[in-house]
This record gives sequence, structure tokens and C-alpha cells, in this order.
Amino acid sequence: MALGAATLGAGSLARTSRGQGRRPNVLFLFTDDQRFDTIHAPGNEAIQTPNMDQLVERGVSFTHCYIMGSTVPAVCICSRASLITGRHLYTAPQQPRADDHLALWPQVFRDNGYTTFATGKWHNGPWSFAQSFAGGENIFFGGMSDHLEVPVHDFDPTGKYPAEDRQMGKCFSSELFSDSAIRFLRAYEGDAPWFAYVSYTAPHDPRMAPKEFADLYPAEKVELPPNFLPEHPFDNGELRIRDELLAPFPRTPEVIREHIAAYYAMVTHVDYYIGRVLAAVEARDEMDNTLIIFAGDNGLAVGQHGLLGKQNLYEHSVRVPLVMCGPGIAAGQRKDALVYLHDIMPTTCELAGIPIPETVESRSLTPLLRGEAGGYESVFGAYMDVQRMVRKGQWKLIRYPQVNVAQLFDLQADPWEMRSVADDPQDRERVEELTEELRGWQETTGDKLHCDW
Repeated sequence: MALGAATLGAGSLARTSRGQGRRPNVLFLFTDDQRFDTIHAPGNEAIQTPNMDQLVERGVSFTHCYIMGSTVPAVCICSRASLITGRHLYTAPQQPRADDHLALWPQVFRDNGYTTFATGKWHNGPWSFAQSFAGGENIFFGGMSDHLEVPVHDFDPTGKYPAEDRQMGKCFSSELFSDSAIRFLRAYEGDAPWFAYVSYTAPHDPRMAPKEFADLYPAEKVELPPNFLPEHPFDNGELRIRDELLAPFPRTPEVIREHIAAYYAMVTHVDYYIGRVLAAVEARDEMDNTLIIFAGDNGLAVGQHGLLGKQNLYEHSVRVPLVMCGPGIAAGQRKDALVYLHDIMPTTCELAGIPIPETVESRSLTPLLRGEAGGYESVFGAYMDVQRMVRKGQWKLIRYPQVNVAQLFDLQADPWEMRSVADDPQDRERVEELTEELRGWQETTGDKLHCDW
């Protein structure tokens, strides 16, 4: 398989654009279940992602981008709700409605003169989609499906999207959604800047990449992560959720190698189709005037800590890739500040010269893009009523209130979260300090879980 076939040519990202002098276009490329460390360029030598690599080389990578967690097992629905509202976990409705009186990210751009288009997964209800987009194609309102049988809708100007109007996509999901985006980019002739929301269902399971991509990753050659475990060492509150039932207990090295190989193949496959979308932007001669954001909605364990899914607060599940490139953004920069995925909304508003709506709770990342200080002093995460997390500097505390377990990790010395020092006498004060930080975040975000910590 010649993976370079869909990549951009050398130097192509620096051409003069026909759109110079107007507000930037926005291209949002969003993957499903893609962990932060599944891109080759930042250091994962085991995976092939030539198009994601080009975005990393061209723009700014936020290496410590977090989601805030979830109140339901479908982590992506809460992550996406925060993304489109710019609000924190407990104040972002999963299915926004008119009486919520919240600004929606694409809607804000639409209201400010952008032509908005979407294809792919939209997990937050038909009403919010109809408010956000003036056009679309192959719209998926569910959470997951067989990649060869995705139930999708054509764009409905009435915004109703009745179930009986669904139809099955006729090719692999990544190809289906990319082709829709490409058709929009080839056909659009308006004078207004455009906003294209391209939301993939890959690399979410079922992991069924075509053979030529699967063959790139022989399972027997896959290395296990250092924190591989046959089983999680204690009950974290969600050990028998759907994601965790995708492989038998205890986990074996052979089975986990197969899962990692299939996961990497899915990432490389969606990377290939991302390359085709980027080539369509290049063909419009608008690359220099297009703000490109690449991100994932949540991470995934895939064998780490004895887990397979994302229903936990370890780094592999709450950290996601976030790359921004475009006009005025320096190339090849890494930002290690603590940021959130839902910071995308205020950031893009500011970059497009659009006032940030008053309902937004997250922060713009433009100071970081300018080389100034920014981000958060600490970040908070929650999963249902069974897990809470806070990270500050190199230290991370996870608490499991139902079983009265605490984990404290020094992520500088122990990035794989393999040795908790929560019970070490010399770290007792640090546990107390981070617990207070966690309580502060609970109050700030409206987390009503009260525990006697």
C-alpha cells in the first residue's frame, strides 16, 4: 500500500491562497476514540500517519489536551457536547435544546456570515445540528456502527431528520465522510468563508480496516505498552462495561497485540482519507487561508492497565490529540500547557474575529499560539459517580469514591501511571493538597458528588 498516494506534496502547505484578505475558512477534522499518542510525528514510531504528521509539522500541537470526562458510559457524547457549547462537563447538555439558551460553536460561525457544512458523526441531536449547519451530507446521528453499514441522513432543510429517512452508507465510513467533504469543497463557489465539520467514526470499534491497512501491522510484531496488565488491580466501577467486554478476562499478550494492531490500522486508514480532504483544500488554493483543527473526542486504553475502553481517567483515556494550523500560526510548535478540548470554540472565534459568546466557560488558546503563557494551572476529570481526577503540574490524583481508593502518580517520573505513591508517607500532604484542588474544581464545574475524602 503506497500510503503517500493521499498525502500532500512537499511544500504544498505554504502556497499563496486565493482566499487571502478575507476571514479564514475553518476545517475541523475529528476522529472517534483516537488516543493522544497515536500520531507518528510526535514520537510514536510504531504507527504510520503521514497526513497527521504534516499537520503537526505545519502547526501547533497541544500535547496535553484533556477532555473533562463523562456522566454516561458513552464518553464521546459528553465530550462532543462540551466541544460544541464551550462549556464544562456538568453544564453542557448532551442534547442541546432551544430552551438551554446556549451558543453552539458552528451556529456562532453561521450567524457571523460563514457557510457551515457537516458530514459524519453528530452525537448531540438533530435540533443542535439544524441550528448549526446550512448544509450537510451523510450525517450520522448515532454513536457507533459497522463501518460498512453506517445509517446516515441526507441534509434536511426542515431540521427534523425522521428515522424513516435514514439510509445505509455505501462504502467504508472514513471514505463516505471524506467524499462528502470533498464534494462540498469542490462545489462551493460562495463569497463567504466556509466552516466544514468532518467527523469520523474511526478508529472506534468495530476495528475493521481494509486488508491493505491491516497488513501494515502484523500482530506478532506489535509491542505491548509498559503498563499492560492482565486485569485492572481493583474495581474501578466500570470493569464490565461494553468496551471492556471486547476481549476476555484476564487479558493475554496475544489478544492485546491483536487489538493494538487493529487499532493502529484504523488510525492509518482514516489518516489516508484525511489526506484526501486536505488535498481538496489545496486544490481550491485556499490552504493559506484555512484554519485547520485536528482532534479526537476521547482516548482509549487498548490493553493498558488491564483495560480496553475509555471509561476511566488514566492519561490514555482522557488525553486527546489537538493540532491547529493556519494563517498566523507558527509551524512545528509544541505546547505542553494543560488545556481542554472544548477550548477549541473560543479559540477559533478569536482567530476568526468573532466575539466569544458569554455562555462559553472554556478559555481561548490564542495566548499560547502567540507564544505567551496560557492554559490551566490544573485540569479536572470525572467519570459518572465512580471516578474523579485532578492533574496539576507533574502530579495527578485519581480518586475512586465508591471503593475509597486513591492513586497518585508523578507523571514526570512515571508517565505510564504504573506506580501510585498515594500511600507513601512523604506524599500524604500532596494527596491532601490535590484533593482540595479537586474539590475546588467540583465547585467550579457544578459537580454535585460529595465524598468524605
